[in-house]
Amino acid sequence: MALLEVRELHRRFGGIAALDGASLEVEAGGITGLIGPNGAGKTTLFNVVSGVLAADSGQVRFDGRDVAGWRSDQLAAAGLARTFQIARGLAQMTVLENLMLYGKDQPGEAAWAAVSRPAGTLRFEEELRQRALDVARRLDLAAVGDNRAADLSGGQKKLLELGRALMAAPKLVLLDEPAAGVNPALAKRLAGHILDLKTQGLTFLIIEHNMGLIAELCDRVVVMAQGRRLAAGSFAEVRADHRVQEAYMGRVA
Repeated sequence: MALLEVRELHRRFGGIAALDGASLEVEAGGITGLIGPNGAGKTTLFNVVSGVLAADSGQVRFDGRDVAGWRSDQLAAAGLARTFQIARGLAQMTVLENLMLYGKDQPGEAAWAAVSRPAGTLRFEEELRQRALDVARRLDLAAVGDNRAADLSGGQKKLLELGRALMAAPKLVLLDEPAAGVNPALAKRLAGHILDLKTQGLTFLIIEHNMGLIAELCDRVVVMAQGRRLAAGSFAEVRADHRVQEAYMGRVA
């Protein structure tokens, strides 16, 4: 069953058609890879699906609901989270503080609630901290939990991006180049974490240029070119497709 369905998305920037009828499906409980050459429209599709950009036309259905035009916070509350290619952790906050900031069902900074129900506020803060600790342990970040995000390595910042998405208790995570700029050893650990999370029922849509990682992780791969879907299938199937070889993989036989 498709958790995410995208149909005929169009988005123009002036005279450039970034999305030109893009369509894809993401099956619940699976890992779908989204690949294609630079300028194919992958990040624009992510931005539309996650509520960062509005589409000019087309349909986005998530978890059985038409969510086209929903804001990012509405989508996050519904269970759709994303990461960014360039990690966006708040540099002067600690790892745990960054994680806690993205916790689901936060009551907000309501002064009256804090004054009138101090025990409830403190209990929620403690529960939130415990959830952040659990996520940090799961992603091997517990040892640097009190470190500032600015002091993390590039790979640790990628893990923190994933952790912040997990704090929202999502059903679907959009991962934007999770292995970009990450050394091979940490990329392997990251792949292990993603596969672990899949076994727990989490669904992923991943943009990634590392074809080895795509082959290892993905049940299904969608190839984009010129703002639309070019091919879809297993990694072996799209690798063998001559249109994909011409448009993107080139020398891959």
